Amino acid sequence: MADILKNSKARRDYHIVETFEAGIVLKGTEVKSLRAGLGEIRDAHASIDARGEVWLHQAHIDEYSFGNRQNHQPKSPRKLLLHKSEIRKLAALAAVKGHALVPLAFYWKKRRVKVALAVGKGKAQYDKRETLKRREADQQLRRATMRRLKERT
Repeated sequence: MADILKNSKARRDYHIVETFEAGIVLKGTEVKSLRAGLGEIRDAHASIDARGEVWLHQAHIDEYSFGNRQNHQPKSPRKLLLHKSEIRKLAALAAVKGHALVPLAFYWKKRRVKVALAVGKGKAQYDKRETLKRREADQQLRRATMRRLKERT
């Protein structure tokens, strides 16, 4: 499972409640751009429409440089493919106030692009600061450990 794109803001801004694997409907030029790693899902989010379909919005996939005039639109909404039971479960979880559907990553699975879609509960500002403090403390501990190991050799 090799990641194509990762959402760096998702785990920082949300407590992840549950994750789902979804297929995504893409055009050929979009797949070629993703193979080159040209895309961004930092500001992307998903929504469920009235017909029970899940759509990914604000996911930016760069235009394919060798594409012709039928190249894709970089920020067009893209349909996500899930089973009906999964969509019902997603709708129930996303209906709770403060929850959002956010993509965590795009990745390859058997030559197909998949999306790791998560239901996230928004973090408060102090939660974000706490996460940053914890990460910084872990980093300092690793540095000190490495320094000690280098001194011994």
